[in-house]
Amino acid sequence: MRIGILTGGGDCPGLNAVIRGIVKSAPESVEIIGLMHGWKGLVNGESMKLTDNDVEGIHILGGTILGTSRTNPFKSEDMRTKMEENIKKLGLDVIIGIGGDD
Repeated sequence: MRIGILTGGGDCPGLNAVIRGIVKSAPESVEIIGLMHGWKGLVNGESMKLTDNDVEGIHILGGTILGTSRTNPFKSEDMRTKMEENIKKLGLDVIIGIGGDD
């Protein structure tokens, strides 16, 4: 199973703690993929694999290690199509969106 995580909207406290919690609690058989710059990263296919080492100590940092944007891919058919293509290309089974709705 592959899980994609993204942070959308404005920064807020706790984003890194949630990312860390997901990565640390995932079984070894589950691969966690960080989607860079929120929904914009999913549209553009910007991602990185997240491991326990990547999230060590991030819970005390502000912001989000993944970056964020206020991109709304659901407003444009072209962006929706690109997003769907990248979900398939990355082999994502689940997407966890953290943060605001814009």
